[in-house]
Amino acid sequence: MRARSIGKAIRKPAVRLALGLALVAVPVTAVAATAAPATGQAPAAPSAPRAAAGLDDPAKKEIAMQLVSSAENSSLEWKKQYKYIEDIKDGRGYTAGIIGFCSGTGDMLDLVELYTKRKPGNILAKYLPALRKVNGSDSHAGLDPNYKKDWEKAAQDPAFQQAQNDERDRVYFDPAVKQGKADKIGVLGQFAYYDAIVMHGDGSDKTSFSNIRKRAMAKAKTPAQGGDEKTYLNAFLDARVWAMKQEEAHSDTSRVDTAQRVFLKKGNLNLNPPLDWKVYGEPFHIG
Repeated sequence: MRARSIGKAIRKPAVRLALGLALVAVPVTAVAATAAPATGQAPAAPSAPRAAAGLDDPAKKEIAMQLVSSAENSSLEWKKQYKYIEDIKDGRGYTAGIIGFCSGTGDMLDLVELYTKRKPGNILAKYLPALRKVNGSDSHAGLDPNYKKDWEKAAQDPAFQQAQNDERDRVYFDPAVKQGKADKIGVLGQFAYYDAIVMHGDGSDKTSFSNIRKRAMAKAKTPAQGGDEKTYLNAFLDARVWAMKQEEAHSDTSRVDTAQRVFLKKGNLNLNPPLDWKVYGEPFHIG
């Protein structure tokens, strides 16, 4: 994983309001009682409930993507964000795609390299030298004036969409879920890890995901250490809010205060719908 010495980007409160809120239906596993056989024998014992899904369960992962999109795009329609690209003036150059890949933090470079490895000669391949030069800065040198237009065109290519999905998983989603499971926290906790690593990256600076986690562990034990899950998650969210307030671009903490903290207070550690939350004062719902 490429280190991110200047952190990770978050988009400002979106200027594009969602035209509608997509709803996702999440199946609920029910255990039916077994009817007594006609012979009069005692009914068989019901099967044990299936273990709670992790954030990598497809239905939970869809919820995770919608929650992040609500904060970064004011929309639950995350699949419309493959084409998103703008400079939000946070010192990280262009921010783009479904997870906010940045030209100044290295993950956009990794993405375009992967896309080019899979599809040589694609419309973004010619920008690789410029992306290598601007990495670590907010410069657009070698990218303007056509990079935004070409990104939007590339986003129509299923191969580029898949590359975005795969880099999201490799760099952010999979490490967050792996660490969450190791800490024995449930779906909500794994999502809190994922949202933190998306925004802050996992570099060596004090506001990186790993250091947010260490700050939380100084206040409370993880369930893997014998601690209470809700107590630990409160400590993690406290540490996350502290990290967000260290930078003006991250200073609106509503994605924690009126979203993740709401679910935690309700004891919804498995992120079971229905879910209601607000980001930047805008309400969202997953039924």
